[in-house]
Amino acid sequence: MLKGILLLSVVLLGTPSAVYTPTDNGSSVKFKIKNLGVSVGGSFTGLQGKIVFDPANPAATSMEASIDVNSINTGIDLRDNHLRSDDYFDAKNYPKIRFVSTRVGSGSRSGSYTVTGNLTIKNVTREISFPFTAVPQSGGYLFSGEFKINRRDYKVGGSSITLSDNLTVSLKVFAPKG
Repeated sequence: MLKGILLLSVVLLGTPSAVYTPTDNGSSVKFKIKNLGVSVGGSFTGLQGKIVFDPANPAATSMEASIDVNSINTGIDLRDNHLRSDDYFDAKNYPKIRFVSTRVGSGSRSGSYTVTGNLTIKNVTREISFPFTAVPQSGGYLFSGEFKINRRDYKVGGSSITLSDNLTVSLKVFAPKG
């Protein structure tokens, strides 16, 4: 009888949320923006955070992540140093870019979801939403998604007329359990 009650409890409660820790290993945080009409790409490292994820109950999911602004890499050191300056990211005063989810819901396909949360760059916080997938991988999950933002909303790059206002951020975040 007791075994039956325990089994019923597990079935009714579903799989509990588990904690996953994003790592740089197996992850990428990339961006693309047009400069003088030419697409320029770059990436960040220094990924840290915590993801509480339950694929059976997306509403119980929470995500917190940050990246190190000083890690910006476009392949050109001179440009990277300029992007770290107060003209752009002001890495000395704002060393982290941070995202904190406020809600997560199911997507239209199995393994797909939509996250809404607050993105903070240079102490400016804006709400964003974007779709993502979660694929089981090596004792954790690979979370992948993409979103667009306007750099001027975050006071990045001033009023540059050669740099596009909009950029695309592509995420592949590997987060092992624990």
